[in-house]
Amino acid sequence: MLTTLLSLPAAMALDVNDEGRVLVLYDGTGVRQINEITPEGDWRALTDLADTCRSAQFVPDSRLVVVEHDSGGNERGQLSLLDLDEPGLPTLTPLVHDLDYLHHLVAAKPGRVLYTTNRRNRVDFDLIARDLATGADTVLYDGGGWVMGVSASPDDQWVVLTVATVPANSFQLLLVETATQRVTELTPADAHNDQGQVSWLPDSAAFVVSTDADRDRKALRRYELSTAAWSDVLVDDARDLAAWVSPDGDQLLVAVVDDGEVSLATHRLSDGSEINRLDLPAGGCAALSMTTPDPVWSPDGSFVALTYNSPTTPPTVHRYDPATGEVVAVPAPGMPEVPKLTLPESLRVPSFDGEQVPVFVFRPTGPDLGSTVLHIHGGPEGAAMRVWQPVIAALAAEGHTVIVPNVRGSASYGKRWYSLDDRELRLDSVKDLAAIHAWLPTIGADQSRAVLWGGSYGGYMVLAGLAFQPELWAAGVDIVGIASLVTFLENTSDYRRATREREYGYLATDREFLESASPLSRVDDIRAPLFVIHGANDPRVPLSEAEQISAALEQRGVPCELAVYTDEGHGLAKLKNKLDAYPRAFSFLRQHLATAE
Repeated sequence: MLTTLLSLPAAMALDVNDEGRVLVLYDGTGVRQINEITPEGDWRALTDLADTCRSAQFVPDSRLVVVEHDSGGNERGQLSLLDLDEPGLPTLTPLVHDLDYLHHLVAAKPGRVLYTTNRRNRVDFDLIARDLATGADTVLYDGGGWVMGVSASPDDQWVVLTVATVPANSFQLLLVETATQRVTELTPADAHNDQGQVSWLPDSAAFVVSTDADRDRKALRRYELSTAAWSDVLVDDARDLAAWVSPDGDQLLVAVVDDGEVSLATHRLSDGSEINRLDLPAGGCAALSMTTPDPVWSPDGSFVALTYNSPTTPPTVHRYDPATGEVVAVPAPGMPEVPKLTLPESLRVPSFDGEQVPVFVFRPTGPDLGSTVLHIHGGPEGAAMRVWQPVIAALAAEGHTVIVPNVRGSASYGKRWYSLDDRELRLDSVKDLAAIHAWLPTIGADQSRAVLWGGSYGGYMVLAGLAFQPELWAAGVDIVGIASLVTFLENTSDYRRATREREYGYLATDREFLESASPLSRVDDIRAPLFVIHGANDPRVPLSEAEQISAALEQRGVPCELAVYTDEGHGLAKLKNKLDAYPRAFSFLRQHLATAE
């Protein structure tokens, strides 16, 4: 079952052009490549690279496509052009290439491409416009900071930037006038605000943004350039909202985030009234997750290209017709049949201080082994969403009960919740794991056969659980996890250190705490077997984190297996590596759970 599920391809909608053609990110070859879907539904491969494509956009008023791709998972995106008029597989022509730095595709405009890059000092990200005719670069913003989001106005006179600021998981909105590079602060630099999607009105007079400024949940707010005035568009005190304005400015496509599920509906921009709720299956996500890119309106507003996925459905491109309300799936050619899977239960677990931890519980679909796997998301300000997770489905098919928690610090449950693990509160999120362990008998699970599994920050949580709660856990699977918060911050990429310290603590002032919260500082207490997966080119969590925890356990005689992939970065992107690593991890758990008391 694991091989079958891992091998199911995913397709994600990226862009739509004037002809109604759709660009998609598709991994049917085992590596994510760019494909095009014609209005008639025909598919054409546009790239066939050895490494992962990250994004792509049509260049308006041309037959060109700009592609962002990296090497071996190093995340140093490079930009290339391809010509759709070229028969067969188009040739990729370098546009912005410097292998030492990151270049992220922002937008393709008529005759130019906007991108961000850290090539000035490796830390700050500048916004650049590359002229396609001359190759000349124009700097639109170089005011410093990690520019996390960019939204250019339709008339190209303005750009809204989302820039990371000092409070954890907080971002400032900046308005840049492109002709003069004049910057206006739209929100305070020291405010504890998370900013989401920015969507301009077609006349460039205003934009709508998803923001939790002055509230716990993300609402939709409108900013008028002429008056510098803010106003509420839609507010839901219990759920996060995001939106994309239609090309005619009449409608909003609104996403509603509710306990890991993301639904879509259209609303009138003028009064916020609902027009139509999109007919998508319940229990999944149609936006706002790592496996679910933003929906894209066609330039004429005749349809929306979107991606839908769920715990039972791989990411699939859909077309929504606002005129009829019809939503049609556009499956990839030759898509295999998806095995019958089940959706999880949504429950709450009482924690040590009375907080309630949201969890999704996947019951075994194979013979019940009595064992439990806690599958912990990365971030830490990420979230476990109701998305396609073939490893989780395969663990359930293996016979495990799989619990997917949104421990404190997770996004999508409000500002208060995602702030409960900041800095000195770091280990409170680890205590949530112990609370879940104590709760296991209420769902009929065997506490002696409980395992931790997680990637990135989830990998840190695995190691922290094994180190700080050694009597609770029977085994662990750590994927690109942090063993020491100190060495992680010392050795991660410069641009990441600048923003990650605001979440974890600063090396200059918080070293003692960082050491105390590091699993490596308690490595002598770890007794559970550990399986470690890491990419050699990881720019976020260096390979040295995996090497040092593995070496320390090996020295103590604790069973530990380290699987390193030389052509991967922060996690496994290539099917061939997934088909090697995950069966080994399953076998490792099978072996050690057989001897668990």
